[in-house]
Amino acid sequence: PPVCPFICLCLLHGSLATGNRISCSDNRMQQLHAPCRCTTTSPIENIQQIVFSNSYYSFLLLTAKAEAVPAESQTAKADAAASVDELFEGQSFCSYHGHTVDVLDLSWSKNYFLLSSSMDKTVRLWHISRRECLCCFQHVDFVTAIAFHPRDDRYFLSGSLDGKLRLWNIPDKRVALWNEIEGSSKGVSNLITAANFCLNGKYAVVGTYDGRCLFYDTEHLKYHTQIHARSTRGKNAKGRKVTGIEPMAGENKVLVTSNDSRLRLYDLKDHSLTCKYKGCANSSSQIRAAFNHDGRFIVCGSEDHHCYMWRTYHDLSKFSSGLRRDRSDYYERFKVGTAVVTAAVFAPVPGLFAGQGIREVSGEVILTADYAGSIKVFSSISSNGEPS
Repeated sequence: PPVCPFICLCLLHGSLATGNRISCSDNRMQQLHAPCRCTTTSPIENIQQIVFSNSYYSFLLLTAKAEAVPAESQTAKADAAASVDELFEGQSFCSYHGHTVDVLDLSWSKNYFLLSSSMDKTVRLWHISRRECLCCFQHVDFVTAIAFHPRDDRYFLSGSLDGKLRLWNIPDKRVALWNEIEGSSKGVSNLITAANFCLNGKYAVVGTYDGRCLFYDTEHLKYHTQIHARSTRGKNAKGRKVTGIEPMAGENKVLVTSNDSRLRLYDLKDHSLTCKYKGCANSSSQIRAAFNHDGRFIVCGSEDHHCYMWRTYHDLSKFSSGLRRDRSDYYERFKVGTAVVTAAVFAPVPGLFAGQGIREVSGEVILTADYAGSIKVFSSISSNGEPS
């Protein structure tokens, strides 16, 4: 059984083998008819993240604990998986080995390149057509966040616990630009915990341990501005760790997830708070929220074993005049299992889940993963095609 993390590429109809790795699966799944019907693969230990590729037909499952799995345990899990609807092929399409300890983040490029970062202080580059690591980018501390440039995948962004933001040139295999995050107390608030690009690559954004989001001009990686994701008063006024930064497609907005159990949508035109979303529990996990394909809905995992969904914008006509535009306490949720839901994402093209070929279905499809290693697929179908 494997002890080190590795990347595993799998096709559909069957079960994923257990072990610590990143798994990539072709997304031609069976159509889900019943609302909130779920199908679970065999467990994979401590899944932290699900990332869809730009192909719309693949997704990645990120695990984060290096443990050997006994052969008899694998057999038992395979037998259990046979009793449920099979969504994955039983054999991996390919596996990528390289990292020596836990994998922390992933990023797809538009040309099917894949980046993985790890606690072994490296970022590794892979491609779907090759089995070996194409390049290894060494850092001096844990690499907590990575992101391909959205317009030019010769470059990628990395954030590390050494407090440095780096823009790498892949063909030259070197750092093209870098900047160091300044903090009020060295070694604490300058820790980078999230990173991404926004406005189609115009700015690089990093989140910090003390709740700040710092924006840098990508061309020169010069400081531009910052937003402090915190409440104006109360226990969350100090600012908590930023766990996710998600740009909103087609809008000058960015969604920030943090460890005060809040999601905040900011307008990048004036850096004002557009809306704050409440409901989920996220006090210590690296849980991040995500938009659906058209930005109308938001989904997020939770430490209370549920998956939460919000409308991005209120339909004010359905509420009393006292409703605040910048607050959203209205959410929908469903129970996922008995473990922390570490990842939840909408399928990028709703309804492309079928057993034989591709058949469209109405409504949204959500994939969740939890700390117990369960992967589940939920389909919520209504007459108007909105989550119910």
